[in-house]
Amino acid sequence: MNKVGIIGVGQSRFVRGYPGSIRELAFEGFKEAMQDAQISVADIDASIICSAPEYDKQRSPSGVFAEYLGLIPQPTFYLESLCSSTSMGLRMAYSLVKSGLHDIVAVVGFQKMSEISSAESQERMGRGADIQWESPFGTMMPAYYAMFAQAHMKKYGTTLEDLALVRVKSATYGQLNDKALFRKPVSAEMFKDSEHFMSGPVSSPLRVGDCCANADGSSCLIVASEEKAKALGQKPVWILGLGAASASVNMSGRDLFTGLAVARQASEQAYTMAGVRPKDIDVAEVHDCFTVSEIMAYEDLGFAEPGEGKDLIQSKETYKEGRIPVNVDGGLLSKGHPIGATGGSQIRTIVLELRGEAGEMQVKDPEIGLVHNIGGVGLYGVVTILGR
Repeated sequence: MNKVGIIGVGQSRFVRGYPGSIRELAFEGFKEAMQDAQISVADIDASIICSAPEYDKQRSPSGVFAEYLGLIPQPTFYLESLCSSTSMGLRMAYSLVKSGLHDIVAVVGFQKMSEISSAESQERMGRGADIQWESPFGTMMPAYYAMFAQAHMKKYGTTLEDLALVRVKSATYGQLNDKALFRKPVSAEMFKDSEHFMSGPVSSPLRVGDCCANADGSSCLIVASEEKAKALGQKPVWILGLGAASASVNMSGRDLFTGLAVARQASEQAYTMAGVRPKDIDVAEVHDCFTVSEIMAYEDLGFAEPGEGKDLIQSKETYKEGRIPVNVDGGLLSKGHPIGATGGSQIRTIVLELRGEAGEMQVKDPEIGLVHNIGGVGLYGVVTILGR
């Protein structure tokens, strides 16, 4: 018995302006995961707390959260890799359990982004880039991804209409997700209406509707050894493949602007470890922080050849009934993006899909699912493959 699985998943609602403290916010995702796993805090050997720093005043939140969640004196760790923190936390939990050092590990992701203003938040995100050579010049996340969009459009003929179709799909499923921040339908016509807020310019060619929103939220994953899962009578979703990569923090160090090298490298690692290929994936969650990000992810993960990602969204092959359903929970574009909680939310969705417990968002009989989670502007890439 040496497999590692996920036996519990949880997530708070993603909202703007959560009224409680960060520890109360973290408790919401943790409570749901513990109820899902049907275990007690005494069963957990260690915890990993994941977030991006500087959105709240608490330093070293792992100890504070472990105390509040009843997880002391067990060891606790703090991990951050920007937007991919919780997926990287799962990688660490897998290692701790696989090594035999721990049997059950809780991975808690959180972010309360409303504690600072939007301008301050953009400045924090900008400092996810190099603070010596890039962020002092005012670079921000939409501008970075606008460069990717411009490059993709120039090389492959991707259009504004293609980008809008990604948001339309996102909203189709965001309406079904009671955890999502945005739950209203979106039409392609909204992007053509100069008076509609969705068409408002952000950083050319990206418009308001092309961008995800900041949010407050938490997520939690309970990771266990095969032996412990069976002893507890659990039916876990197994971690089949893990991949991770990093890239030059400076754009001048990159040689690819129509995709993310870290996603290509991490996915190849995960496919090799799991012994599967892109055609074997039945359902996927990808990091759609911007509409162009989803199209690039199709290509980086091998669901489409370079330049053909737009064909998948045009033909609705990434809808729930399509060849490769993607982001059938609404993705970041509809759910919102509470940085430290995002990866855990993505993983939760795939776990529910593989269990057949996704409700209206359920894909038919999936056996293998994939999660693609990106930190920063392609600085970190994490790909996780799960199987039932």
